[in-house]
Amino acid sequence: MEVYKSCVPCIKRQIIESARMSTDEESIIQEVTANTDRVLEKYSEYSCTPELVYDIHRIVSDITGDSDPYRKIKERDIKAALELYPLLKVFLQENENGIECALNISVTGNVIDAAITKDIDINSVLFEELRKPFSINDSSIFKTKLLNASNILIIADNSGETVFDRVLAERLSADIIYAVRSSPILNDATPDEAVESGLEGVVRIISSGCGAPGAVLDMCNAEFLEIFDKADIVISKGQGNYEALSDCSRDIFFLLKAKCPVIAEQLGASIGDHVLKYSEKG
Repeated sequence: MEVYKSCVPCIKRQIIESARMSTDEESIIQEVTANTDRVLEKYSEYSCTPELVYDIHRIVSDITGDSDPYRKIKERDIKAALELYPLLKVFLQENENGIECALNISVTGNVIDAAITKDIDINSVLFEELRKPFSINDSSIFKTKLLNASNILIIADNSGETVFDRVLAERLSADIIYAVRSSPILNDATPDEAVESGLEGVVRIISSGCGAPGAVLDMCNAEFLEIFDKADIVISKGQGNYEALSDCSRDIFFLLKAKCPVIAEQLGASIGDHVLKYSEKG
């Protein structure tokens, strides 16, 4: 998905936020802004927003010396999500439509997104989000494909969301491969966060080899690409993965909450909608 000019202000906000979480030195923040502005001027040369954000945050990291400014936020979010885990399990058990409910639990975790806001209180919105129906709902296609699926690739998004994905993985009757970022970026999940969320033993955790906030295929490693090509079902979580994979050549289930006008318009949804969209290629 191409990078739109309207995405640039949001990226600039992320840059300043990341820099301020790493340092109080205004001179360093100004240096970050000056250097990243030069990259943002060339936004149209990038294939997708995650690729651009990756280069931007490498600059932030190099200048501030902090490779993981969101680490405390990730720890907070995982802790909060783990406290909710028993409630999520009960909510699923009491729901008659188990698979669709598990998918909706997974997308509810997408609310925890420091790229949008670092101060989300998941407790205050949890049950409202859990009860929100999908505005785009291809769960019937998902259930049909699940009947013959022996393995499923889930491409992870943010760190707190991994606990919600764990509920989904425990409900699915297939081997689950769970792909995370290769290194810290924003509040996205790496292998460390996946383990902290209790996913070890539930799924096979792998690194995509990509450190961008979206699975940019040209940046991914050979192991991920082989699994991506051969998996019976691929579930792509969140907006970043949608931006990176919406134009790829295989069929994918995009599972996300629409959070910005550009993505919402692309999907044919409204801001705030829960989306389970099947993209069939070939």
